[in-house]
Amino acid sequence: MYRYDIYSLSLNAIKPHHMKTSLQHLTACRQTQLREIAGLIKALILPEKIILFGSFASPRNWEPYADTYLPVLPVGYEILVVTRSNDFRPDHSLQDLVEHKCRSGTPTNILVHDIGYVNEQLTQGQPFFFEICRDGILFFDSGAAPLAEPVMPDFPQVRDLAQRDFECWYHRSRVFYDLALHTRLQKEGPLTLFNLHQAAEQTYQAILLAFTGFKPCTHNLDKLRRYTNRFSLELAALFSRNGRHEDHLFKMLMSGYVDGRYKEGILIEEQELNTLVHRICSLLKLANRLCNNRILHLTKLAADANFQGVA
Repeated sequence: MYRYDIYSLSLNAIKPHHMKTSLQHLTACRQTQLREIAGLIKALILPEKIILFGSFASPRNWEPYADTYLPVLPVGYEILVVTRSNDFRPDHSLQDLVEHKCRSGTPTNILVHDIGYVNEQLTQGQPFFFEICRDGILFFDSGAAPLAEPVMPDFPQVRDLAQRDFECWYHRSRVFYDLALHTRLQKEGPLTLFNLHQAAEQTYQAILLAFTGFKPCTHNLDKLRRYTNRFSLELAALFSRNGRHEDHLFKMLMSGYVDGRYKEGILIEEQELNTLVHRICSLLKLANRLCNNRILHLTKLAADANFQGVA
């Protein structure tokens, strides 16, 4: 997703029937991968529409939320699958089903929502879906049900919601982190691991809400990590999962959600636990900086929008 530009955006430029449909800016290999993914999706759930969004949807692969624009590598295919109104299976179940099958070699992050929900978000000016409609690529469309015309986000409201949601979820993450420090002193390794997992989960949720006003319905820490990696190179590097040690460390953190509460006799190396405590502390500090910068940016957009309204 990219920086809002209220001076160049117009509703005429982003009507759904004017959405981009070409994948020609991608290599032939990536175009083939995406068509194969679309084929798998169509075989599994008969979608209404399939939309590529995020870093692969545009040649503008930049990190727009830092103080300066820095090149950033794409973090994986990000795909919105819009389902038909008569598909009553839960969105998260369909999401898991598709992601399990879509293993192209490139990480694939799937969001699934029905056409009614997506159109409701578009008509309410929800910024995440607005940006998908503006920047995304519609590379499959059944043609049975159209997308609604998107409404420009209300930037003052977006800013207020981002501030409120960030403060709420970041506070929760701080509470869990403080609990982790306490349980570590009590030599309660499994509980420490669980509290660190919760601190990470709440932090990722805080970041998603501050940047998009939207968070998926999942407790899967790896999905939340992948969903937020696009916002910062530092964030992506914090839990990169590159290499055996890094992958083991993150898997240990993920295991805390269940094993930290219910599994007896977990063996946790003190050094590994200390490393995770340090990483979550870094995650909290980074989230605080990134989200406050985001809110400052939204404050400027809100002020510019008010100025335009007065003018």
